[in-house]
Amino acid sequence: MVVSHFAKERMTEKMKIGLSTYSLQQELDKKRLTVVDAVRWIAEQGGEHVEIVPIGYSLIDEPGLIDRIRKAAEEEGIDISNYAVGADFTKEDSEAYENEIRVVMKHVDAAHALGVTRMRHDVAFRPPAEGTVARFEADLPKLVEACRRIADYAAQFGITTSVENHGYYIQSSERVRRLIHETNRGNFKTTLDIGNFLCVDEDPVSAVMNNISYASMVHAKDFYRRPASRNPGEGWFRSAHGNYLRGAIVGQGDIDMPEVFRVLKSSGYDGYLSIEFEGMEDCKTASRIAMANARRLWDEA
Repeated sequence: MVVSHFAKERMTEKMKIGLSTYSLQQELDKKRLTVVDAVRWIAEQGGEHVEIVPIGYSLIDEPGLIDRIRKAAEEEGIDISNYAVGADFTKEDSEAYENEIRVVMKHVDAAHALGVTRMRHDVAFRPPAEGTVARFEADLPKLVEACRRIADYAAQFGITTSVENHGYYIQSSERVRRLIHETNRGNFKTTLDIGNFLCVDEDPVSAVMNNISYASMVHAKDFYRRPASRNPGEGWFRSAHGNYLRGAIVGQGDIDMPEVFRVLKSSGYDGYLSIEFEGMEDCKTASRIAMANARRLWDEA
């Protein structure tokens, strides 16, 4: 079992369940919700925090959004837990590489203005066929340099940066841990996504055991899974080894969520738990059910 290490760091904290704005992307894309509306909706459903994922809007290009998001969260009495943005440090051109780092640092400034102490940025994307061990080892020094520079910049604001296990290339628990170890910064960790390990065909229970001690944040995400030999049709995507996946409401998919939550709780983790939903159901209904299921799973663990 994972050795408990969170108790000393988080003695005054209580695990809080909330929602990533990504879970409401259906409504955001159709302009039926703004991100400010999403913050208020999450609070109305009993969410204790909101994670900001700027897809379809930008806190850099629209800095006025920052104050509006903060005001809504304060009025509703919920935390802003995390700020999550994309990045790719595999750029071959040195100027493109430096520009990518500069852009992420601008997002660090936005995270500071937002008032968060956690920020996730991506580090690399390559399709499964290109994501070999040799390619990873060749790319690693550039990824480490970028992550160190950004973590060092974020440290002045008391922000912990993190890499999420997604994008196929840096998705297995071992590659995430390798990047964290090589970066070697106390404020660089992982946004641990329970479901995303299935995208590289890794057992989520074992992967959570491997990486929970490095987590600054946990995403509760569920998937339906079917073998590569059984094509379920529209609405599914393929894992690195060809299995079929489709987003599910947390607690209703094929991941052994009761066991995952038992691992989380027994590890001593007591930080933010953020629901991520990316399935075919209505996103509001799915998000509401997922938050309720997560609460029940935690209480029963």
